[in-house]
Amino acid sequence: MKGQTLHGHLDALLLAVLEDGALHGYAIIEALRVRSGGSLDLPTGTTYPALRRLERAGYVASSWHTVNGRERRTYELTDAGRRALAGERAGWREFSSTVGRFLNPDVPPPATA
Repeated sequence: MKGQTLHGHLDALLLAVLEDGALHGYAIIEALRVRSGGSLDLPTGTTYPALRRLERAGYVASSWHTVNGRERRTYELTDAGRRALAGERAGWREFSSTVGRFLNPDVPPPATA
């Protein structure tokens, strides 16, 4: 999948991956890859700047942990991040419903009043 296709959606995907609990950076990248069936294989140069942006926004908190003798930064959602994710999901439902009316010819348009 092209990176440009994700434009505007990466933050929501990262928040969704962190919804189930804290993960270190590589585990986040791996979760994106696995949950997408391999379609999202993002480089660290895309993922880490987005995580830092989410942290500056207050949606993600990070801390350092030693795992098997290696220092790893672990990221987790904040309460603000959970609220942001809920908003992203609502926006996604509206967007996909609207675009679907054009791209899914089998879906009838909503009834008008």
